[in-house]
Amino acid sequence: MTAPTPLVKTTKLTDLIAPSFYGVHHDIKTGKHTHYWLGGGRGSTKSSFVSIEIIQGMMRDPEANAVAIRKVKENLRESVYEQLLWAIDVLGVGAYWHDSVSPMSLTYLPTGQKIIFRGADKPKKVKSSKLRRGYIKYVWYEEIDEFGGMADIRTMNQTFLRGGEKFVVFYSYNPPKSKRNWVNAEVTEKRPDRLAHHSTYETVPRHWLGEQFFVEAEHLKKTKPDAHDHEYLGKVIGTGGEVFSNLTFRTIPDDEIKMFDHVRRGVDFGYAVDPAHYGVMHYDRTRRRLYIFHELQKVQLSNRKLAEHIRVENKGNGQVIADSAEPKSIAELKSHNIRVKGAKKGPDSVEYGIKFLQDLEEIVIDPTRCPNTKREFYGYELESDGNDGFKDGFPDKDNHSIDMTRYALEDDISLSGVSFKK
Repeated sequence: MTAPTPLVKTTKLTDLIAPSFYGVHHDIKTGKHTHYWLGGGRGSTKSSFVSIEIIQGMMRDPEANAVAIRKVKENLRESVYEQLLWAIDVLGVGAYWHDSVSPMSLTYLPTGQKIIFRGADKPKKVKSSKLRRGYIKYVWYEEIDEFGGMADIRTMNQTFLRGGEKFVVFYSYNPPKSKRNWVNAEVTEKRPDRLAHHSTYETVPRHWLGEQFFVEAEHLKKTKPDAHDHEYLGKVIGTGGEVFSNLTFRTIPDDEIKMFDHVRRGVDFGYAVDPAHYGVMHYDRTRRRLYIFHELQKVQLSNRKLAEHIRVENKGNGQVIADSAEPKSIAELKSHNIRVKGAKKGPDSVEYGIKFLQDLEEIVIDPTRCPNTKREFYGYELESDGNDGFKDGFPDKDNHSIDMTRYALEDDISLSGVSFKK
């Protein structure tokens, strides 16, 4: 059965979505991706775009249903629910839709297709609904930065992304200020089924937003440019507590790795809660560049399994420098014929090691080979003191790859002229 196609007020794409979304619309229409991460500042119309795509998409596909999700259930009605009603209105198809608040839903009358709404304060308890026909094709996470992290999102996607051939998942958000925020880190991850898009008010027709919107934006730009860049342009301006500003993420091909002649290896031990982290890098002392191109990070990794991995990767049995706080683990690696020694740690070795890394011209990390290393270096920030300042010292969390790197480069740090206080 094919749903009837209602007459709408306009068929011009330019009358419905901002120019910055033309390419995304075509991408969705041609089915190139599944996951669409739509970041942007105020007035970028990303939520308007999503709502139009869902309404139009459902009316064209009689098997398609949708779910709209907010972290807090109480925020559904004033956000995604009203936004979808707006899309129905501007498309001129209100006669074909029935809206209900209790339970909250939108129903396409010709076929019975539904848009359901869910709060996600407890992601594991989020359920789908019995559908009259079809499957959940469209999933919309509004204000994705309010959610707890990708583990919560995966749990809900596993609930909704089933029973169909094609899915479209929207993640709309204003990028948080902090680079450490999980959304900003996640959106840099490369997946073949993911499209990341950024939009601002600058490409939106002025009459859509009204002149006062632009007056306010320009005033903030003149008086507080950083606030303007974050709030209106959606830039990740940082909190000022970012530790590493010299990071480059790119593929390091095998041919380049073959040329590396100053290879270093390190281990940060872990087991129950904290993961063990083994890493391999090349240090170009002349150009002061570090290239990290191999990692193994895993929770509950036995020393025997770790040794097996090191033997395969480290065929020449080169020196490995490990956390000296784990002498038993070092001894066990040695029993498996791994050439390993403990790091010489002094009371200020953490500070000196991190400052050495900060002072390098560039730290190049292969994000495909070393996703955890990339995530930890990118997100490493000083902790806020709650008064627009930062606590003293470097935080001891989410830094397994950073500790590993310090151990691996211990001899190079010493040769650089830095000496540890005893």
